Amino acid sequence: MASAGSKVSAIIRVSKLADRVLGEVSKVVYGLENETRIILASLIVGGHVLIEGVPGVAKTTLAKAIASSLDLSFKRIQFTPDLLPSDIIGTLIFDQRTGEFRLRKGPIFANIVLADEINRASPRTQSALLEAMQERQVSIEGNTLRLPEPFMVIATQNPVELEGTFPLPEAQLDRFLVKVPIRRPSRDVLKRVLKSLRVIEQWPIRPVAGAKDVLEARETVWGIEVSEPVINYIIDLVDATHEYPGVELGASPRAAIALQQLARALAAMAGRDYVIPDDVKQAARYVLPHRIVLAPEAEAEGLTPEAVVEDVLEKTRVPIP
Repeated sequence: MASAGSKVSAIIRVSKLADRVLGEVSKVVYGLENETRIILASLIVGGHVLIEGVPGVAKTTLAKAIASSLDLSFKRIQFTPDLLPSDIIGTLIFDQRTGEFRLRKGPIFANIVLADEINRASPRTQSALLEAMQERQVSIEGNTLRLPEPFMVIATQNPVELEGTFPLPEAQLDRFLVKVPIRRPSRDVLKRVLKSLRVIEQWPIRPVAGAKDVLEARETVWGIEVSEPVINYIIDLVDATHEYPGVELGASPRAAIALQQLARALAAMAGRDYVIPDDVKQAARYVLPHRIVLAPEAEAEGLTPEAVVEDVLEKTRVPIP
């Protein structure tokens, strides 16, 4: 009984953590509550986020606001064509005073790393993030160094200005738990931004949780129940992306894992100790599209990965609780 009570208390703490973070972020970022919730859920389960949108839609502001609402270290890396891997992970430098080499850590050594305009860097530099994102460690001159926990990369990219960019390969896209599209704000949201410029400039966000809270939430999420019918529903959705006409490459097994874990986090943030199909549906819209590769002819006819996911969600049988 005590164990059940402690589990309920832990889930309540996760839900309250989400409410506090959302409350702080909403002080400077308007109209992106759902996107904020998805990014926070990704952080809780230890995933990475790719934010996609045209310039000026608050991609960087959103990432900075989430980091500011948590007592976590935050570093921003502006990706450019001349950026080197050592500029990200660090290097050994010679200290003339001691006559020895010493380690200079790069900006990757932070809890939340913002990789701004990631597709503007060369593939070699982009790949420097792979080990960090997957293994939570980096190698510098033969030395393997662990990264702090929690650790999350939030990368941004502009889908319009593609001249001089290097599109992320499928292997690296698959490393991102979710892709979060940020669209042009509505008229009402834009009006609110214009009326609140002074408040945004003052940056009123204060930390409302720390690394311990995030790691405790991560442990709690592991205890969220995923029933057999929901597991089968996740597999059905992933399989359907492979069978869809016009899809050259469907979602990977890693996508199924991401779907389950993100759905667990969303359930805990909603105050539940079990996943429902709606959690999976919400997660699917952010987990699946960037893992789907369309055949050239289907793409030429106007088919999009997002449309594939919506159709798959509509046609796949939903388990009855």
